Amino acid sequence: MNPYNRSIIHLNVADFAVAVERAVDHRLHERPVIIAPEGAVRAAVYDMSNEAYITGIRKGMALQRAVRLCQDVRILPPHPHRYEQAMRDVLKRALPYSPLIETGEDDGHLFMDATGTGRLFGPPRDVAWRLRRQIKTDLGLDPIWSVAPNKLVAKVATRLVKPDGAYIVSAGEERSLLAPLPVRLVPGIERDDLLRLREFNLTHAFQVAALSLEQLAVPFATRARLLYEAVRGIDPSPVLPVGQKPPQVIADHEFGIDTNDVHTLESVLYGLVEQVGSRLRRRRRVARRIAIVLDYSDGMRRARQVAARPATANDLTLFELARRALQLAWMRRVRIRHLRLIGARLVFPPAQLELFAADQKADEKRSSLIGAIDTVRHRFGHEALRFGRTLAA
Repeated sequence: MNPYNRSIIHLNVADFAVAVERAVDHRLHERPVIIAPEGAVRAAVYDMSNEAYITGIRKGMALQRAVRLCQDVRILPPHPHRYEQAMRDVLKRALPYSPLIETGEDDGHLFMDATGTGRLFGPPRDVAWRLRRQIKTDLGLDPIWSVAPNKLVAKVATRLVKPDGAYIVSAGEERSLLAPLPVRLVPGIERDDLLRLREFNLTHAFQVAALSLEQLAVPFATRARLLYEAVRGIDPSPVLPVGQKPPQVIADHEFGIDTNDVHTLESVLYGLVEQVGSRLRRRRRVARRIAIVLDYSDGMRRARQVAARPATANDLTLFELARRALQLAWMRRVRIRHLRLIGARLVFPPAQLELFAADQKADEKRSSLIGAIDTVRHRFGHEALRFGRTLAA
């Protein structure tokens, strides 16, 4: 099958957690709503309604600040089991139309490959419209939808009609759709890329698309092809079959001599982080979860994981998360034989700068540093530049 001539349906229940809560309690309609663990220390916004978004509230924002921006907002605690069940209900209604359905992390997103199903169910746009009506009738949820030749363009199209609407993109219209858009709206373009593009005053897709692959390779090295394709709406990635194990990025190290030396372990860990981070950046993905698996000399195994908020592919941030997971897993005095690092729950990068981040300058420095390291290694090889902490291994 030609990966550039497909019909991909993207369903997106905007503000999914709020939409599910409103389906349960109709009194929440048309009023600002925040989903957040209100009693938690340093509570952050998990999701918010469009009414709350208009006031300036964003996901990940400190709850105290969000309340100051919108004093009449209704705050609800998260109910993950409700969102998980709602996602299963949406999937159940989509399954009769295609075996190729890929859902998000209980976030209201669903991709369906409807290529070649026209004789059975009619044109993909009719399938999308029919599915939206069924979900709205049965579940009280009202998804926006798009049909496009690939996942990237389908996702952009639903972003353009949020919070309510539909968009059909025909083959050959991908580049013209993206051209006038800010690059922060293009999936796959990471925070590091945005910071670098801003240095060259490149803010819109058509400006980046005007550059050749060779020109992009100068500042972006291995990221050049990904940027080149993203701003042109090129995305051959398939829609995964239902039930297929979600993709992960895994890096392993087998110690020649079993050890419990902290410097050696952290040195090896950083090397694994560099492998995972590099693979994530090449695949245009960020990890929402970082896991550590330790195999001890006596055959015991222990695994621990931490959430990445926000999701990341930056080596320095990944190392902080991985070291935290290592501390949780390393609870025995027995020496360690094998160390595994896993980047899981892979998603498209947020593709926007956090305007409310207090440490934005520090994040910019981190992003610029990793981008510079990628450039040097692409030109002179991985061993041309190493962090001192990796030498202990």
